[in-house]
Order: sequence, then structure tokens, then C-alpha cells
Amino acid sequence: MFYRRMIKELENWRTNSFRKPLVIRGARQVGKTTLVHEFGKQFKQYIYLNLESAQDRLYFKNFRDIHQLFAQILLQHRMKKELVNETLLFIDEIQEMPEAVNILRYFKEDLPELAVISAGSMLETLLGKNVTFPVGRVEYKVLRPVSFEEYLTALEEDQLLEEYAKLPIENYAHSSLLESFHTYALIGGMPEIIQHYREHKDITALGPLYDSLIQSYIQDAEKYAKSEHQLQLIRFCIHQTIKKAGSRTSLVGFGNSNYSSKEIGEVLRALEKTYLLHILYPVTGTTLPLEPDQKKTPRIQFLDSGLINYNLGLQKDIIGTQDLHSVYKGTLIEHLTGQELLAQKNLSLDKLHFWIRQKKQSDAEIDFLHVYNGKIIPIEVKPGAKGTLKSLQVFMDRSPLHFAIRLYAGEIKLDELKTKNGKPFHLLSLPYFLASQLDQYIEWLLDQIGEHPDTQFIVKESKEEYNVQKKVTKTWRIEELNKKHLKILISCKDSPQKGRELIENELGMSYQSINKRKYLNSLRELKLLEFTDKENEKSKEQRYRLTAKGRKFIASKEIATH
Repeated sequence: MFYRRMIKELENWRTNSFRKPLVIRGARQVGKTTLVHEFGKQFKQYIYLNLESAQDRLYFKNFRDIHQLFAQILLQHRMKKELVNETLLFIDEIQEMPEAVNILRYFKEDLPELAVISAGSMLETLLGKNVTFPVGRVEYKVLRPVSFEEYLTALEEDQLLEEYAKLPIENYAHSSLLESFHTYALIGGMPEIIQHYREHKDITALGPLYDSLIQSYIQDAEKYAKSEHQLQLIRFCIHQTIKKAGSRTSLVGFGNSNYSSKEIGEVLRALEKTYLLHILYPVTGTTLPLEPDQKKTPRIQFLDSGLINYNLGLQKDIIGTQDLHSVYKGTLIEHLTGQELLAQKNLSLDKLHFWIRQKKQSDAEIDFLHVYNGKIIPIEVKPGAKGTLKSLQVFMDRSPLHFAIRLYAGEIKLDELKTKNGKPFHLLSLPYFLASQLDQYIEWLLDQIGEHPDTQFIVKESKEEYNVQKKVTKTWRIEELNKKHLKILISCKDSPQKGRELIENELGMSYQSINKRKYLNSLRELKLLEFTDKENEKSKEQRYRLTAKGRKFIASKEIATH
């Protein structure tokens, strides 16, 4: 066992005079049981019950009185009632017995001096079983995969931890910390993986462990799924979310399947409640409150980047790379940044957020929004020159803030910049491995530049900006078509496809007017594609169908390649 930051949270919970029974949530295998076992060492009496055991379930059958229940448990474990204030009762796998879940309320009401913690998988509660936690009688904490700082602790990297704790870190420590972060990025934050690596330092030996972890989540589905159809759907969604993690993806035609978006949405939301994944819908505002727009395409955040690397075969790409942003088109480091940000959040309602520009004419996107003292801080995960952060400039023009954060492979750097509209702002560039230390560095930044800007500067969205005269419509010629146009045509070869699926899934682009004009309207104008519903062009069921001319065009390209 190595130190987990949540131990401090549990210590605070123990001394809170308004303490309630604690439910620790989190995906399987993130270390919930081990965490509580370690915390139990701080008590004079520690009682562990596992409700997967028939013997331990007997305590809660035919429940009548909480004091009799506790007396029976004490007797069975040969422990003393007079030490109740120094006793921790841990009820693991509590979902196996709904009666035990409901009994938690009586510990709060009739035996508040006893410290009670429960934990377990939530999957079965989402698939039809009647398991509900007593409202107002329990509190929740979420345990997530191991953070980079916890990883350094696990590997006993005391010198690196000492440097990591400095504010700001020294430049001479940058390369050593970045090298260690690359290893962390490769293996991920699952405790079993880190424990094995700590003991053997052999990355090639981790494959069976990754496979076992993924299979354990699928076996959860096998245990609780009510039908073969539901089982197959859950399996499919788990595998697809690993593949699509870190990317925006439509639920329509999810994974090129025939499952309906309603079916996919229900399973993804169920898996989200087990903390196996998070569905992130974009925010369009720049001030609080954060209001995700569920009509827009979401982004998927999976449990652990190490599991993604193994499943997608990215480990070789990570080894030896100078910049993690070069791996998987930047998706890996963006996803890992999200994982690091989540690792600092222990409340069950904590979420990640990202931003997109609301206007259709723009595809501006900010990787993450971080709330600090009532402000929304934009976080970009980008390499390269500071002048290329176009989306950040769009955000800053609409935000009352005078500073922003960029995460990259380089050393700590503070620049004074201006947007194209002339708004001045400070850009603090931090190395990737400091993502979990954002609050400390924002506080440090404000000490350097002050809490408030010298002048208030916000670019207001004017109607004139979007009511400009329409440009002359481009007339497309067939020789102007490129590989992306051909890819869309081939995708429609077997059956008609929806426009959003073609743009988002096949091209990996955002579904906005400029892309529709360039890649869909052009093919219609050239009569290579046609609508399936020509009378109602705006039908929700509208699809694009390959024409005879389109089939000849594909055939001509296939002949040309041979």
C-alpha cells in the first residue's frame, strides 16, 4: 500500500462533529478497499465486513435494532463496546444487500459515535435492482485513479517529490519530472499496475494486468445484465468508450453500430454513475454558472489513460517521445490532463468541463475550464508557439479574466499577450505534470500580476459580425474533390448515412456550416450524393444517398489507383 491523498479527507471526516456514514464511490479496482484498510490502522478497533460473504450478510437479515446489530458484530469479532468511539466499521460490497444500504440511516440516527464507511460497485443499481441510499443520512466521497503526485510517492521518488512541492519548481528539475511523467502517462493510474511496476520495473509484464482489469468491468456487466441484448450493449459501450476517450463523438451511429442513440445514451449514463467514464457536454459561456449544452456533441473521459494506451496499442508511441502531444494526435495528453484534474476532485458531483464557441461560424474550443474562486479559468493543452492559440484568444475576448493557463512540454513561462481584438492578457505556460497543481499556481500567478486587470476589456458579440453580406456561392468542379470527399462517398456506398455521422465519425471534424458546405453540399451540387427525403430537406431522418454518378466516380478512382 502507498499513500493516497484521500487519507487526509478521511481523517477530516473522522473528526467532523456532524459526521455521517460515509459511502466511498469509484470504479472497481481504484483502491477503495485498500484505502479503508489503511485508514483502519488509525483506530483501536477495525471491523471489516464483505457482503459478498454469506456469513457477513447474516448480520443484516431480519434487522430490528441497530444496537443489537452492532452488539452481534462486536461479539463475533471479540471487540469491546466501550471502545465504540475508537471503532471503524467498514461494510464492503454493500450493493450485494439492499437491506444493508437502507440500514445505514440508523447508524447516523441511533449510533452516531460509530465511524461507518461503506463501498461497492454501483452497476447493479443502474440495471434494475432496487438499491437506494438514504437521503440526508449519508455522505459521499469519490476515489479515482492514482495521480502523478501519488505515483511519485508510490515509487518512493522522494527527491522528485521535494522538487515537485516547490512553488514554482526549479528549471533544473524539469527534465527529470517530465521523464517520470512520461512513464506515468504510459502505465496510467490504476493501483495494481503501479504496485506491480514499483516491484518489478518491467513495463512489458503489465499486459495481463491491463487485460484483467478491462475484463473485470465486463464481468460486472455479465453479473448484473438482465438480458443477452443488454449484456452485449454494455460490452460494446465499454470497448467503444476506450477507443473514443478524449474525443467528441455523437451518440448517433455510435461506433458505427445499429444501436439507437437512446440505447447508447442510457448505457453510457449508467456507466458514468459507476465512475467508469464521464460524458462531458460543452459549455458556451465564459462566466459562472457552468451550463453544459446537452444538445451539442459530447466528449468521453474514460477511467484511466493507461488502460487506453494498452487497449489502443499506444505504448510504443509514448516510449521515447519528446512531447506527449505528438501521441495519438494530442488526444492522449488531453485525456491524461482531464484525469489529473479529476484526481483532485473527491465529491460525487464534481465534473470536468470544456468550452466551445456558440456561433456556427466558429470552431473555437478550449480543452478544459477550471473554476477558481468564482472565476472560470481556460486551460489549453497545446504545444508550439503561444501565438497559435487562436481558440484561447476567442475565449479571452469574451471573458472578464486577464489571464489563462497553457499546459505543454516546456518549462514554466509567463507571457504578456494581446488578442487580435487588442485585449491584453497574461499566459502562464506550465509543464504537463503540473496539471494537478493548478490552484497553487493560479494563486502564485495572481501574486505576480495582481488580482484585477488594469483595464476592463470584453469584446461583445455584435449582430453585425454575423450579419455580413453573403459571399458568392462557390461552384464546385469535380476535379477539386479530395480524399475527404471520396471517403464520404465510400461511406455511403452500402447504405445512406446522416450528415452528422459523415462529418464527425468519418472525417473527425465538427458538424458546422463550413464543413457541411465543403464536404456535403459540394457532393450534392455535383450530383454525386442526393437526399433520401427530397421533399423535406430538414427532416430529422434525412440521409445522404450515393447516386449512380457517385458510384461511377468511386469506380473511376479505384481504377486509377490500380
